[in-house]
Amino acid sequence: MTEKKFKTLKEFYPFYLTEHRNLTSRVLHFIGTGLVVLSVFTGILFHEWRFILATPFLGYGFAWVGHFFFEKNKPATFQYPLFSLTSDFLLFWDLLTGNQSFKAK
Repeated sequence: MTEKKFKTLKEFYPFYLTEHRNLTSRVLHFIGTGLVVLSVFTGILFHEWRFILATPFLGYGFAWVGHFFFEKNKPATFQYPLFSLTSDFLLFWDLLTGNQSFKAK
């Protein structure tokens, strides 16, 4: 059976949400994405590029713990890196604002 190939973020985001059903995993993604934003901001503000270099470890570290230990699935980052990254920020915003429309069915 062939896997569906996503061409747009609008098509991909519902799939992304089905891969992030576990609450602990979502919280870990939220923490990782928040730390990425904070790290980039801090690195630029203080001209300390080590913060910028730390961003992939912060973001992916928390997210991958969520996938491997709680979701028990493979991160979509490997197949759809840009859609996955963008969806991390969409999920972050949805969780931050309390938007309930993001809930996976």
